[in-house]
Amino acid sequence: MFYLLTIAIQVLCVIDVIRNGRNQLWIMALVFLPLASTIAYVVLEVYPRFQGNRHVRTARATVAAKLDPDKDVRAARGALALADTVANRMRLADALAAQGNYGEALPLYREATERGPVDTRSAEKRARAEFETHDPNAALATLDAAPPASAQSDRDRIGLLRARILDALGRKDEALALYADLVTRLPGEEGRCRYAALLLEQGWDKKAREVLEEVEARMKLLDRQQRAAEAEMYRWAMARLGELRAVKA
Repeated sequence: MFYLLTIAIQVLCVIDVIRNGRNQLWIMALVFLPLASTIAYVVLEVYPRFQGNRHVRTARATVAAKLDPDKDVRAARGALALADTVANRMRLADALAAQGNYGEALPLYREATERGPVDTRSAEKRARAEFETHDPNAALATLDAAPPASAQSDRDRIGLLRARILDALGRKDEALALYADLVTRLPGEEGRCRYAALLLEQGWDKKAREVLEEVEARMKLLDRQQRAAEAEMYRWAMARLGELRAVKA
């Protein structure tokens, strides 16, 4: 069994050499010194490539976060204890916000933005924490006072937050208009799903169905892993779409 496994790995290494244009001397080594050269090839050629692979890094970070979810928070608290700087306050606030602990992150964001010059990204983080702690008025005021974003992707991300704030404040027509513009550019389906939810709330079932059918069509282009990252959102979207189709039928 071990022999067959070694042969299989050896063959895979040879294929990897050819496909990735590695030094052809590896093939000779893999053929005549299978065990030692296979180990060497994996260590010297394969492992470094996986180290730089985005998906591998993401998977590693996900596993690390599950094994030790407080690691980043502890490191940020330690850095802040050593040096009470704006950057270290923002670092700790970011770590707390990543855990969904916006209540503890918010005062840190506020202190950081009050102590130093406010940039677009810092203001957005503060506004998001204010919104997540159920203070949409403060969140809107923070966004209104922030310097304008220069990149379209930043403007759209902030626009999505603004639309959610306007919705929470009861300014439904403004939120709908903003969503309608944002979904023409935003990556992912969060914007479309929030737009559809607000359309349903306002009784615009036909338009909501059109938006959800677009979500469905785009979802089908994703692989299982990509869909799994937003599984709850897609389940909600497909459930509402099924309800709308059943009503029409």
